[in-house]
Amino acid sequence: MANRPSLALIALFASVVAITPLAIDMYLPAMPLLSQALQTDAGAVQQTLSIFLAFYAIGMLLFGPLADAIGRRALALFGLAGFIASSIWLSQCSTIEGFLVGRAFQAFFGSAATVVVPGMIRQLYQEHTAKGMSYVSMMMMLAPLLAPAIGSGVLSIADWRWIFLALAGYGLLILLCSWQFFPATHPDSKRKPEFFSAYRTVLSRKMAQPLIAVSMFASFSFFCFLTAVPFIYIGHFHVDTTTFSLLFGCNVLALIAANFANARLVVKHGSARLLHIAFASASVWALLLTVLGGFDAPLWAVVTAIIPLMASLGICATNADALILMAFPEHSGTATAVIGTLRFGAGAAAGPLLALGGQTSVLPFAVLMLSGVCGMGLALWFRRVRGATQAA
Repeated sequence: MANRPSLALIALFASVVAITPLAIDMYLPAMPLLSQALQTDAGAVQQTLSIFLAFYAIGMLLFGPLADAIGRRALALFGLAGFIASSIWLSQCSTIEGFLVGRAFQAFFGSAATVVVPGMIRQLYQEHTAKGMSYVSMMMMLAPLLAPAIGSGVLSIADWRWIFLALAGYGLLILLCSWQFFPATHPDSKRKPEFFSAYRTVLSRKMAQPLIAVSMFASFSFFCFLTAVPFIYIGHFHVDTTTFSLLFGCNVLALIAANFANARLVVKHGSARLLHIAFASASVWALLLTVLGGFDAPLWAVVTAIIPLMASLGICATNADALILMAFPEHSGTATAVIGTLRFGAGAAAGPLLALGGQTSVLPFAVLMLSGVCGMGLALWFRRVRGATQAA
């Protein structure tokens, strides 16, 4: 008989998974300060986010299969300990090279801690897994909403190094709670970690390939925004860190509202139709943002275009992922891991490309976001053509 989800344990699971958005978003207000402190340019600082996303994707690929082989509790504790150590390292860095190394390890160890949570919920709650995951997702929405505000709060009383010391302190608290309250799990001796068969299973399904591309392009556009927005809002428009946190929070609230609206509408209209509607909306707003960037529009106009664009991208990614999972009823766990790895991998490309375009205006990142939306359009067109060909 499966246990019903315990609110306290679910909150602990959510707290573990929250280390990822906290590590990504808490230091965003400090990015312009980092470029000064580490004596480097904006492009190099943007690479610190890209390197995090890349090594988080690599970690998911490696640690996902290992969780079943060595036990989830042990892997989570190992990951949290490494996350703490790497966060302390980051707080002491004085060069961009050392900082990049620290971010790589922070992401790699962080993925070891977070990748075990869905499997642990599934193992504990069985038929109540969906309810447990829903609770974790709802709690997780708070992390990206609060993280920039927390980072701004730290900057108001201390320098940027304390953001990473705060992350280390948070990791230590979660490590102690996990040591005390995480249930013991045992490795499955019948399963061996398979690092590449999962990709073959998912990527070989031809009808799922365009949807995977849609999800990746949506993530690329999203992380273009995430990587560029500190330098656009703080550097280009000269807003303070508090205003930055409020503007960033508006985008998170838009994503939350979009997810709630999608959950209600998908029952009536279906994921495929909502995906196409959201893509049309994203196309309009991405094109408008590019035009505004070309004319050096004021902050309010740029924000007005970004908020609905982010909401549209969120709906696109959610429905593309849902359609992918529907294509793999017997391999939904594998598909989830593959989607996560590919999405973070696509996001990692945003930083290097933004560095090529520079951050002197809104236009470079607007063009990259528009290119991501165009990539989604090509993938949807290819899906329609392939479907028509197979039906003929």
